[in-house]
Amino acid sequence: MAATRTILPAVAVMTVLSTASAAIYNVGEPGGAWDLSTNYGTWASSRKFQTSDQIVFKNSPQAHDVLEVSKADYDSCTTASPVTTLNSGNDVVTLIATGTRYFICGFPDHCAGGMKVKIDVMPGSSSSPAPASGPNASNAAPPTPVSAATNVEAMGLGLVVLLAIAGLMA
Repeated sequence: MAATRTILPAVAVMTVLSTASAAIYNVGEPGGAWDLSTNYGTWASSRKFQTSDQIVFKNSPQAHDVLEVSKADYDSCTTASPVTTLNSGNDVVTLIATGTRYFICGFPDHCAGGMKVKIDVMPGSSSSPAPASGPNASNAAPPTPVSAATNVEAMGLGLVVLLAIAGLMA
């Protein structure tokens, strides 16, 4: 019984801490979104993307889409053979492996107009390095997107629940 009282809170703490390590980035924010007015090179270079982080593309699906492409297609803004096409207007991509991922808008002339972003994914601080992946890496079904503020609120709620459980076990 004493071992259970020690193990359960420890597992709960590890769960909360592992959840807290992943970040959610809304592409282009705080000043923009997935649109023609954002400098994505500057935006991406000011962030450190790690495995388990999520990037969210928010846009009008009538005006833009998101294509994950190869480096060659990114460099030439070629839309003919995307790895993945995202077009809901609120698309979440979980960065599951280290390496570089390339995204462009597939609408005519949008990529050439600057709607393209290169995401360099580094190993997460709490995980071991995953093998490098190219643009052909598959993603699991995307989770429901949440904002960074929602993530912080959920972590706070998790800590309250954890403290309540620990109090009941004492």
